[in-house]
Amino acid sequence: MAWIVLVVAGLLEVVWAIGFKYVDEQSPLWMRGGVFLALTGSFVLLVSALKVLPVGTAYAVWTGIGAVGVALVGVIAFGESAQPLRLAFIGLIIVGIIGLKLTSAS
Repeated sequence: MAWIVLVVAGLLEVVWAIGFKYVDEQSPLWMRGGVFLALTGSFVLLVSALKVLPVGTAYAVWTGIGAVGVALVGVIAFGESAQPLRLAFIGLIIVGIIGLKLTSAS
């Protein structure tokens, strides 16, 4: 269950990180509130997962999911570079996340 919580925390990290691109002091309150809720939810779920998973593993997976997610949203939604070498390195992060899961005792 801790791994599922951690994955959801990582997905919420993608939401708030992308939200930061669009939110500023002139943004509607609902938009700022949504980013704040995603940020808060991400951290609360990370803390919950840390009660079961090793801190190094959980933090690496959380940031890895966020990094991969934001990079892929950048490619798909914002037209950022989809150079094969860039995608290969994003793939290496995914391999690292899977490797951490497979070698985790929890």
